[in-house]
Amino acid sequence: MPTISSFYGIIIQMFWHDHAPPHFHVRYASAKAVIRISDLTLIAGNLPRTAERLVLEWAGEHQTELMENWKLCEKMAQPLKIAPLP
Repeated sequence: MPTISSFYGIIIQMFWHDHAPPHFHVRYASAKAVIRISDLTLIAGNLPRTAERLVLEWAGEHQTELMENWKLCEKMAQPLKIAPLP
């Protein structure tokens, strides 16, 4: 699963040819979560409150890029790296 961004110990990944709805995976320490891109809703797993806030802030800034990466993954193409939070 390609890592598309990482910041503050948080790893953001996408699978190639993954199931709908468009989403990305988050890992932080032992926590894992799945976030839907369209409305930035946590649809599986859980994250500590601070990590979730940081992920949602980052995703809100990069929602268009996340959707473009989802389309690349649907075509089995390498998703592009996305800038981390500063």
